Amino acid sequence: MIKVAEYFESANDGSVRCILCPKMCILKDGEEGACKVRVNYNGKLYTMAYGILTSQSIQPIEKTLYHFYPGAKTFSISSVGCTFNCPWCQNFGISQSKHDFALKFEMMPNDVVESAKKYGVNIISFVNNEPMVWYEFVRDVSKISRENGMKNILFTNGYISIGALKGLVKYVDAVNLDIKGFSEEIYSKYCNGTLAPVLDVAKYFIENKVHIELTYLIVPLINDSLEEIGRFVDWVSDQLNASVPVHFARFFPAYKFQDRPPTPADTLIAAANLAYEHGLEYVYVKNVYFEGLEDTHCPRCHMQLVSRYNFNVSNVNLTSKNECPNCGLKIPIIGKPYQ
Repeated sequence: MIKVAEYFESANDGSVRCILCPKMCILKDGEEGACKVRVNYNGKLYTMAYGILTSQSIQPIEKTLYHFYPGAKTFSISSVGCTFNCPWCQNFGISQSKHDFALKFEMMPNDVVESAKKYGVNIISFVNNEPMVWYEFVRDVSKISRENGMKNILFTNGYISIGALKGLVKYVDAVNLDIKGFSEEIYSKYCNGTLAPVLDVAKYFIENKVHIELTYLIVPLINDSLEEIGRFVDWVSDQLNASVPVHFARFFPAYKFQDRPPTPADTLIAAANLAYEHGLEYVYVKNVYFEGLEDTHCPRCHMQLVSRYNFNVSNVNLTSKNECPNCGLKIPIIGKPYQ
């Protein structure tokens, strides 16, 4: 569905400037933005992705978050487009596709909420492509979802202007923010973006009491040095909070990086150990199984509190107030875990 977009400025020469994300694309008539789904027609910016879906599924929440209603199911949906063009993208088939992508279908915001309710799911997740380029639809779905007592989750690269985020954040309950690396060079060279706005967005979510977790995909020879990972974990501890969950994810060959091997096990374990050494309290390794590294442990007494395997919760050992039953420490887990 074609719909007039929000967050743009028109110029006298017929061009528009999109102010949804930090790229601030200036588009002549007929041109599309870097996201591939926002287009200038006759001096107005239109979103070409409103209601356009490329997938819908019921998924375990652990595919996105570990500290938000553990064990719950989510109604997960995706569209097309992204503000970045990372050469290692695992979902490049849709993230790098345009609005005329063939394998798509339409749903209106009410349809999404009713579908989730039909399947007995009260959490909606926007995943796989960048939800921020789908801004108007994500906002509308989330608003209706909230009115129906449901929760909303974003898996995002965090590349959105704070001005636009102000119109969305009040409907967002939780976020997994995907950190591509911890240098401006990596963001510029590989993602066609910048790091600083992403860090500002992370802080903004926390300031607005949105539950946040971070994912750092470790790509061999790109962002895998312990020096860079150390800078990242120090920023989490110093600028966010040592209790923010961090997921180190294993890279697998994909898209333009099919000539690289998967992330070595030693690199993932070293990253997790470094994060703990630098004071982070909840560190996980994803996309590969290492015993204990998917589980939540008490940072004070080290008791195992939530056991996981392959994105599923197998055991919960918490009090009714999500406290450690051994030492009484309050664990930053939102919601009652499911088993």
